[in-house]
This record gives sequence, structure tokens and C-alpha cells, in this order.
Amino acid sequence: MRWHADSDHREQQLLGTLTPPVLDVGCGPGRVVAALGRRGVPALGVDPAPGAVALARRRGATVLQRSVFDRLPGEGRWGTVVLLDGNVGIGGDAVRLLRRCATLVAPGGTIVVEVEPPGLGWRTRRVRLERDGEESPWFAWAIVGADAIADVAQPAGLQVRRVDRSGTRWFAHLARADAAA
Repeated sequence: MRWHADSDHREQQLLGTLTPPVLDVGCGPGRVVAALGRRGVPALGVDPAPGAVALARRRGATVLQRSVFDRLPGEGRWGTVVLLDGNVGIGGDAVRLLRRCATLVAPGGTIVVEVEPPGLGWRTRRVRLERDGEESPWFAWAIVGADAIADVAQPAGLQVRRVDRSGTRWFAHLARADAAA
């Protein structure tokens, strides 16, 4: 699974474009936060899962075990907030999540959202994690395609600056509507 592996070349290219400091929402095992740290970029990961946080800390990542919806340090001062690996799905309500991210990013900052390829639209599903014969409880998860990100961003007070494709991955770069140029 990609989120357990180190950042690949294409992801490293993306990380090189991020304005610090960087907040990685749903950082999981800390792949991105650790890669940014190795570059000397100030970065913090947040994830509510104790196991993920433990893995991230073993990687040397700076992480907090909490939800993005909890109080976080630096609210309104992050240069970049990232939602990679489908984390726009957190909570099952992409508008609510992006609205929260808008309160975290500094004026003029960017929210980088990994989205699905065009053609998938926007929807919420019930999903669960399965690993080694164990299953998590069901939970809500949003799926947002590149063709629908503007429809999700606008009610969250965000504007799409651009959508880029890197290999098989798609990334939307969003800005607060009150600060978008």
C-alpha cells in the first residue's frame, strides 16, 4: 500500500512545491511528514489512529494524535495543508472537511487535495478497513473526482487554482476564496 511506502519520485516533486509550514491531515504512518522533514521543511502530521501515529513517530515524523476537527496548533497560519491518499474522504463530508482546512491555512496559502480521476463526480460511501483477517467498523468516506472538486470547494469557501495530473494521481490546489488571486 502506497501510504506505508516512502514517497516516490513524483510525490517528491510535489513535496518540493509546497509552501511551509505544511500540515498533513490524516498523515497515517507519516510518509509525507517524514519526507518533508528530511528536506528540512517544517511539517506536522495529524491522525486520530494510535497505530498510525506510532508508525509515523518511528519514522521520525512530528505528529499529533487527534482529529482534524479538534483544536490544532497554528490554526490560520499553515502555508500548505495537504489531504493526500484520498484523505478528502475523512468524515464522509468533503465540504465540511475542506471548510475546516480553510480555517487552518494562512491567507494566500494552499490546500493540496489528492482527488480521483475525472468522471467519478462526488459521493459518500460507507467503507471499512480490512487487514490480515481483521475488519474495522463501517464508517463514512467521501470520494471526490477531479471533475467535481470545484463543486466541493466552492461551498467550503475555496477556489480551485489548478488541477494537476502526475502519473495516475490527480492533485487539486485550492485557495481560500477571500485570498485567491
